[in-house]
Amino acid sequence: MATKRWANRPEGSSWGDFGDDDQRGKMNLLTPEKVMQGVAEVKVGKAFMLSLPLDLPGGNVLNPRRYPPVLRPTLREGRPNMNVKLFDFNKDQTDVVSDDLVVMHLQYSTQWDSLAHVGSMFDANGDGIPEAVYYNGYRAGTDVVGPEKAEDAGYAGAGSQVSTSYAKALGIQNMAETCVQGRGVMIDLRANLGDARTNVGYDDMMRILEKDKVVIEKGDMVCLHTGFAQALIDMKGNPDGHKLENSYAALDGRDQKLLKWITDSGLVALIADNYAVEAHPATSHIGCCAILPLHEHCLFKQGIHLGEMFYLTELANWLRAHGRNRFLLTAPPLRLPGAVGSPSSAVATV
Repeated sequence: MATKRWANRPEGSSWGDFGDDDQRGKMNLLTPEKVMQGVAEVKVGKAFMLSLPLDLPGGNVLNPRRYPPVLRPTLREGRPNMNVKLFDFNKDQTDVVSDDLVVMHLQYSTQWDSLAHVGSMFDANGDGIPEAVYYNGYRAGTDVVGPEKAEDAGYAGAGSQVSTSYAKALGIQNMAETCVQGRGVMIDLRANLGDARTNVGYDDMMRILEKDKVVIEKGDMVCLHTGFAQALIDMKGNPDGHKLENSYAALDGRDQKLLKWITDSGLVALIADNYAVEAHPATSHIGCCAILPLHEHCLFKQGIHLGEMFYLTELANWLRAHGRNRFLLTAPPLRLPGAVGSPSSAVATV
């Protein structure tokens, strides 16, 4: 039975619109009709990989808490399980096997934010006291839990079975189960604004959409090409933090008209090739507010998943050269129960 967990919902939010216990947010709008619209955009059968190599950006310049993945062999009878010749005393075996594991920070490279990634202090109870809550009123400490001790966080070592932090609600598996397939729409910010650092607001966005004849409809997945991910590839695992922080377009999360447009457009996911979709740090603001205002609006209020550091340059260039901006997008995250983020090996087909 559905149990409404909030008395107040944030202004301009979609809490309850898909049911009191909804954990999928705007992914509910990714209907079979939207899948067919995406399929209808396939004209030549050419596919584009939209994931960076998962060891990029390289190092931890972009985020000091996130590191490249570590590959290690599994153990076989106390020895590394790589290039092992299987042996049986009764037979001549020819098998040579290798088997490995990965230790991965799930939001290091091309990745999706789950709806448990960013919440807000908000008076959902209606008692005048803000509490830490996530989309649709799910609670920190009850629905999204974590350890108290530092030794239970961070890298615990290969093979560790420690599992003390996870999303009992809003985990990334809810997104994965929708299959995340439908019509993608490209907004080529780089082609219009170049590589200069630009905080893109509503007026800028409307000019670009009109100039490039981009139409976004309810249920579409919107991609923003800035050139940031191409720069990561060009830097070959040695990112220049100063250049990355001072170049390329990002959305102005403080622009209320832009946030309203995101809501009114009916888009179901917002994907960029940059680090956070929005400008970070955000533009200055007087009074209490979110440090990541677009994250708050999309993840916390609207239930719109954010995709970050998708590789979009080859796709964007091909679409522009062929006078197109729509394509079939298939971009599920890992079906990893309880995770608050996940890599995606997304594919676009044109």
